[in-house]
Amino acid sequence: MFPELNNLLNTTPDQVEQGKLTLLCDAKTDGSFLVHHFLSFYLKANCKVCFVALIQSFSHYNIVGQKLGVSLTTARECGQLVFLEGLKSAVDVFFRPQEEPHPLQFLREANSGNLQPLYEFVQEALKPMDSGEAAWRCPVLLVDDLSVLLSLGVGAVAVLDFVHYCRATVCREWKGNVVALVHDSGDAEDEENDILLNGLGHQSHLILRAEGLATGFCKDVHGQPKGSS
Repeated sequence: MFPELNNLLNTTPDQVEQGKLTLLCDAKTDGSFLVHHFLSFYLKANCKVCFVALIQSFSHYNIVGQKLGVSLTTARECGQLVFLEGLKSAVDVFFRPQEEPHPLQFLREANSGNLQPLYEFVQEALKPMDSGEAAWRCPVLLVDDLSVLLSLGVGAVAVLDFVHYCRATVCREWKGNVVALVHDSGDAEDEENDILLNGLGHQSHLILRAEGLATGFCKDVHGQPKGSS
């Protein structure tokens, strides 16, 4: 968790806004630090988190999380964190019987635009718990990152539909939050990516955009964070 970013957003783990969709966008730089920030932020805020991780392994996020003061292993063991490891699940889906449901079912279907199983996974992970279980502050869906779905053959409209249903359930019905990262390729010919970015921009309550400096100087260290709401 980065205190400077919390100051910029005027928020703390003790004062979590609810019912918000936050779009994280990076252009010519790596915006994953924003994902790590929000993951550690919501875990420290005692929120129930469903993390759809399509880029890195669990161990990667856990190592970074420990540097930010949280243990993903502990959070997962106590039921606070539900982690979908896309790298591992993408292989597992091909070795399961066809009739067994899987969040990444679209990978082995001719019509790769069906993200309903993924939505149902999120819904099951974040649904309100019984009174006998530990009470979390609010549910949070975190996705890293939606651009991967485009590269796997899912259309932008299908991804937007997925986000729309997640927002309706998590943000509106359960008063939780959704945070998703999308890459801005800067390619004018990448129509699907443009459709996704523009569509999410209209749905989002807050947009955080990380950009490399125009000079291109040491893009891994320097950059310009921008926010809009």
